[in-house]
Amino acid sequence: MIDYLYAALAIIGFVLLFFAIRSYQNTKELLNFGRKTKAVVIKYIEVYDDDGTTYKPVFEYYDNNKQAFVFESEVSSSPKPYEIGQRVEVIYDKHHENVKVISFWGLYRWSVILLMIASPLLVLGTAYFLYKYN
Repeated sequence: MIDYLYAALAIIGFVLLFFAIRSYQNTKELLNFGRKTKAVVIKYIEVYDDDGTTYKPVFEYYDNNKQAFVFESEVSSSPKPYEIGQRVEVIYDKHHENVKVISFWGLYRWSVILLMIASPLLVLGTAYFLYKYN
């Protein structure tokens, strides 16, 4: 029965590792083929939860055809990370479906989070079987 537990930990760890690598590859592809521009923070959306109020920035940017696009960050925080009117560099794909702020957390947030969860699961799951069968 304990073997199933450690096998499940290892499998979940490998699945999370797969999605972390996939997220990293998608970001790498966006960096290689996306278009960079400057975006301006135009407002904040207040997000309320049990921990209090956090603020999600909303950005506006223009593509090469001078067409305006607006996107809101996936992340909210407190204090506010930018000032209204502040310019930040963003990158977007040709369909404007994938837009990211060019920063470490803006680009690699999901890869890092998934790896942080996958790592202990992989260590526990695989180390158990390495110990048991050696």
